[in-house]
Amino acid sequence: MRCGALLDVASAPAANRPLPWWRRIFRRGAPRPLTAGDRPRLRSRPRPRLLLPVVLLVLAAAAWFGRGQLSELFTFTQDRTSDPKPLHADQFRGSSQAPGHTAHAAFDGYNNKYWAPATGGPADGQYLEADFDQPVRLLKLLITSGSSAKEAEFLTQARPSELTVTLVSSEGKRSTKTLKLNDKPGQQTFDVPGTEVTRVRLTVGGAYGVRSDRRVAIAEVEFFGRR
Repeated sequence: MRCGALLDVASAPAANRPLPWWRRIFRRGAPRPLTAGDRPRLRSRPRPRLLLPVVLLVLAAAAWFGRGQLSELFTFTQDRTSDPKPLHADQFRGSSQAPGHTAHAAFDGYNNKYWAPATGGPADGQYLEADFDQPVRLLKLLITSGSSAKEAEFLTQARPSELTVTLVSSEGKRSTKTLKLNDKPGQQTFDVPGTEVTRVRLTVGGAYGVRSDRRVAIAEVEFFGRR
């Protein structure tokens, strides 16, 4: 009772027992005891006074150098979230045209009139062209192939099987895309994206139902996008 020794060794406090090896690996060293008269040192970190301005400068620089990508991302988001609107060209022309079948007939909103080149046959290299008075963001093309949307009239003339679309921007840059058309009456829709477009050319690259007494016909071309 007077010596203070434990009578039951098994009930010794857990603090006096040796720790397992896996806990000793990550154990920090015991704190160094302070001598009489010493006080523990207060650890204080300097306030990050310059951190916020530096972060703002870095973000501003990133936004400045990435403004082109941000603009493209914004345009992409608009294209995906908004419905394209009809775009109306102001001037029309063709490489050639048959009497009564001018280039304007392919852009007048009616599918019972059509453009056709001056001569019959395959018409490879013949083209239609449309100009916009202001640059537009082009997204889609709707093409009504042949001389009419009615099947009986549709088969009376040749129909384009392939069209090469050339987009010309306000800066004179050109981009092309080849469209494969089905041999059927009615509208066919194609994704043809273009930025700051001022001119569109459609060049015939092949045709269905070609004969010397038939001309390749296009009843209607429609543009959709944003101004």
